[in-house]
Amino acid sequence: MVTAMIRFTRPLLQQVTKTTTGITGIPVHRNPLPVLIQTYKSTLEALVALPASSVYRQGTEALTRKKLDILTAANGDISAVEKELDEGQIEESLLIASDELKLVGKMAEWKAWEPLEAKAEAGQWEYPGTTAST
Repeated sequence: MVTAMIRFTRPLLQQVTKTTTGITGIPVHRNPLPVLIQTYKSTLEALVALPASSVYRQGTEALTRKKLDILTAANGDISAVEKELDEGQIEESLLIASDELKLVGKMAEWKAWEPLEAKAEAGQWEYPGTTAST
C-alpha cells in the first residue's frame, strides 16, 4: 500500500521540484500560472488602445482570451496548460506571452492600422508567378 502511494506521488513531486527546463537561457519559473494569467490580462488591457477595427487587435484578443480560458479550465494543473497551449513548457509560454504584450505596445506606437504614408510601388504586393488583384 505504501509503495503504491509513493508511485502516485512521485510525478507530482517531480513537477513541483523541477530544477531545469533543459533549455539554455530559460530558467524554471516557480509560480508560472499567476504570472501567465496576469500577462494575458495585461495584453487584453493594452489592446484596448488599438482601434476595434484593427485586424491585429481582433486576432490577438481572440487568441489571448482562448489562452486565458485554457488556464482557467486547467485549475492550476501546469501539465494540462502545457498540453492545451501546445507552446512547449510553461516557461516558454511565459516568454511568448511577454513578447506579445511588448508587441501590442509597438503596434500602438507604429499605428499599423493606418494607411501607408506613400503609395506602394507597382508590384510591391505581387509574389513570383502571381499577379496582385486591385
